[in-house]
Amino acid sequence: MSHGLYVSFWLPTVVLGAALAIKLPSILKLWRDPLLRAVGGLLVFACAVFVFAAPKTIAWTNRVTGVPNIAAPWVYSLLTALSASWLLLIIAWRNGRTERSAQTRRATRWVVSVYAGVVVALWVLFALADVPVEQIRDLDTYYANTPFMREEILLYLLAHTVACSVTARLVWNWSRTEGLDAWLRWGLRFLGAGYVTNLLFSAAKLTAVGARWTGHDLDWLNTDIAPSAACIAATLVAVGFIVPHAGQYLQERWRIRRRHRSLKPLSRLMRDVTGAREPFDLRATPELRLIRRETFIRDALLQLARHLDDDLRARSYDAGVALGFERGRAQALAAAVTLLDAVEARGRALRHPEPSEPPEPREAARTASPVSLADPSGSSGPTARSARSGLSGSPGLSGSSGPSGPSGSSGPSGSSGPSGPSGSSGSSRPDTTYLLREIQAVSRVLRHPVDIQAVRTHAAAPAESLSTHE
Repeated sequence: MSHGLYVSFWLPTVVLGAALAIKLPSILKLWRDPLLRAVGGLLVFACAVFVFAAPKTIAWTNRVTGVPNIAAPWVYSLLTALSASWLLLIIAWRNGRTERSAQTRRATRWVVSVYAGVVVALWVLFALADVPVEQIRDLDTYYANTPFMREEILLYLLAHTVACSVTARLVWNWSRTEGLDAWLRWGLRFLGAGYVTNLLFSAAKLTAVGARWTGHDLDWLNTDIAPSAACIAATLVAVGFIVPHAGQYLQERWRIRRRHRSLKPLSRLMRDVTGAREPFDLRATPELRLIRRETFIRDALLQLARHLDDDLRARSYDAGVALGFERGRAQALAAAVTLLDAVEARGRALRHPEPSEPPEPREAARTASPVSLADPSGSSGPTARSARSGLSGSPGLSGSSGPSGPSGSSGPSGSSGPSGPSGSSGSSRPDTTYLLREIQAVSRVLRHPVDIQAVRTHAAAPAESLSTHE
């Protein structure tokens, strides 16, 4: 065996170890799950096989125990246990969480019993065999004609071949099942390729041993092809376990980052409302950053609620549909138009407070003080209410109780209509449900100011024509 081939023994060990490290938290957390236990056992035995099958480890095992070639039954036992773990994985995968629990237990007991018996037989046959000459790389062909050792070699190869054939067939069938997650399907394909390659390992070994039985020398199949096939097979199997987990993890991370980035236009717009930005921490996880941005946006939208104009949004939606946008995008564009209008209205209100803003009721109270003096009880009678109503001159502040006078004709709902976003107090408040729920859609359309402007212009056109006509 060449030095490069020896190094390759550690490549599958590293990849298998990585797969075990990825799966270990789930295995420990959900230890009662038979499927996860089977996966854990498979990865542990696979790592052990390649650690103890490395030529240097074989030599070390023989030297430490003082028994020539004792590493052979040990490696054969690990390989047999690995073969059993393949079958147990298939049983758990196929029947684990169904009503066929009794059938699952019977199949599990059968596999454990048969392969445990094979392991016992391997040690018994080794004890009966005479193998005094240490062989590190070509023991199978060197002792192919030795009594008892010949049977031991044939027994472990047959156990491996049977398990590998059954597993490969079932995995390939499942990889073609409809409705599988794409990452799981690719994982199954890698597993299937790994088990098919494992069959090449068994075929190379059996051919080399059979050649010795017939007096031929095909030892290169045993020393070169079989180890290489085993390394490639183990790497493919490990990748098959890693791909679904790592793929789904990376896909979820990408989805979260993309969602966070898509909210940037709306977040930037909301900074004008709050005068601040969402909390930022370099150590925060992507999930936490997304939550903070979404919370920041929704809190800012609530501050804008009194400036939202439902009538403008309805007209903008009709304008979007009229311009040929599909309904979902027309709804998002209408929300964006309404939102931009609310930001502008809020800015105007902050720069130029209207007389009907909250300071005015206090002025009205001071103006009405003579009435209060005339009424020692301090109660506000009809005269006082009339004075306040007359001074206020605003339907938004005159209260909603009782019939409104001529100055209170603000539309059927009692709101100030599309031109008065501040007139949303009372029972008819702007609907913020869509904005709070569909912040992603609204943020995405903010990246298309041309479309927003087109909808805004089209929505304003009927109002302008009506004003001109009047």
